Amino acid sequence: DALRLYLINSGLVKAEEQRFSDAGVKDMVRRALLPWLNSFKFLQTYADIDQWRAQDLAPASTNITDQWILSRLQSLLSNVTNEMAAYKLYNVVPALFEFIEDLTNWYIRLNRSRFWVEGESADKSAAYQTLYQTLHALTLAMAPFAPFLAEHIYQQLLPYAPAGVQQPESVHLCRYPNGNAALIQTALEAAVSRMQAIMLLGRQKRNQVKIKTKTPLARLTVIHRDQAMLDEITRLSSYIKSELNVKSVQYTRNEEDFIRLFAKPNSPVLGKRLGKDFGKFRGLIEKLDSASLNTLQETGTLTIDGIAFSNEDILVYREAKPGTDTISDRLISIDLDCTLHPQLVQEGLAREVVNRIQKSRKDLGFKVTDRIRISYSASPELATAISVHAAYIQQETLGVELKPLDTNHAELHFEIDEQTLGLELKVIS
Repeated sequence: DALRLYLINSGLVKAEEQRFSDAGVKDMVRRALLPWLNSFKFLQTYADIDQWRAQDLAPASTNITDQWILSRLQSLLSNVTNEMAAYKLYNVVPALFEFIEDLTNWYIRLNRSRFWVEGESADKSAAYQTLYQTLHALTLAMAPFAPFLAEHIYQQLLPYAPAGVQQPESVHLCRYPNGNAALIQTALEAAVSRMQAIMLLGRQKRNQVKIKTKTPLARLTVIHRDQAMLDEITRLSSYIKSELNVKSVQYTRNEEDFIRLFAKPNSPVLGKRLGKDFGKFRGLIEKLDSASLNTLQETGTLTIDGIAFSNEDILVYREAKPGTDTISDRLISIDLDCTLHPQLVQEGLAREVVNRIQKSRKDLGFKVTDRIRISYSASPELATAISVHAAYIQQETLGVELKPLDTNHAELHFEIDEQTLGLELKVIS
C-alpha cells in the first residue's frame, strides 16, 4: 500500500522521470497509513468499552466539529471523484493527506473528551456516529489507493455497523462513495481553517514568550475585518479556549488598533499577465496604504493605474504594531495576553501533574478504565497547586483518592519547572 501511494503521488503518472526513494515510501506510512489506522484504533478502544454500535438512521449532530468533518468528508469525496474522472491521480493523494491530517490532528484531538465521558449521552453518541461514518467512508474512498489496509480496516469496522443492515463482505464489493453536496458547508470549512490558523499562531506566540500551553492565559483577541467570518469562528470558541488554554476569547474588527497591512503581488499570476509592466505595478502594489487594502478585502477588486486587480492578484499581509502582543499570518491576526498571574501559574502546575500521572498510568500498564489511588510528595509551591486543584486532577486521571505521602520515598520521581514531584499510583481492585 505504501509503495502504491508513493507511485500514484509521483511524477510517473504524469509520464515524468522518477528517482525511487525508500524515504518516500516510508513517508506514505507516516503521513497516511498509520494515522488512518490509529484513527480506527481510537474508535475501537472506546467503542468496545461502551459496547457502542452505529445507528442506521441516527439524528444529525448539532456539534459544530461533527458538522465540519462530515462537510470536509463530502468535499473530499467530490474532489476525489472529479480528479479520478479526469485521470489526475496525482491530485488525489495530497487531498487524502490533508483530510487524514484534519481527521487525526484536529477532529479527534479536539473531541477526545467527548469519548471519555462516563455513561451514555446524546453528544457522546453523536461523536461515535460521526467518527464511524467518517472512517467508513474514508476506507471506501481509500480502497483503490491502499487496497490491503482498506480491506483490513473495513473488516474491523463490521462489528460496529448498524444492526440489521447487510454489509458487503469486502470493501472491494462496496460502491465507491460520492460526495453529498447538501452536507457541504463552505463557510464552516473556511471558519475551521481560520480556527486552525488561530491555534497555530497562539502556539507560536507562546513559544516566543516561553509560556507552556499547560499554563492558562487570561485572554485571546481574534482580529479580522469580516464580521461574517468572526461570527462563524465564534461558534468554535470553546475549542479555541481549550486548545490554547485561555480563559476568554474576544473578537474585534478593528484591525487598525493591532496591525499594519501591507501587500505584495502574486508574482506567478501577475508576471504572466503584465509582462514587461510587472516591475512598475509591483512597486505600486507594495506602496498601497491600509485604506486601499481594506477596499480590496471588502470588495474583492482594486483598480491601480487603470488596471483592475483581484484578491488573487494581490496578497495582503499583516504585521503587528509595536507595543501589542499581536501575531499574524496572511489571513488572520490574534492578540494574546501573556501576563501571568499566580492563579494561572498554579493551574498550569496542576495540568503538569495530570500529565505526569497520565504518562505514569500508561507506563505502568494500567487500563484506560482503571480507577486509581494517588499518593504524592511535592515541593511547597507544587503541593499548594495540587491541593487547590485536587478535584480537577482526580477527574482527569480517574483518581478516587489523592493524598500526600507520609514520607518522601515515592516510587516515581519527576521535575516540573525546577520543582520536585513524587508519585505512587495503585489500581483499585
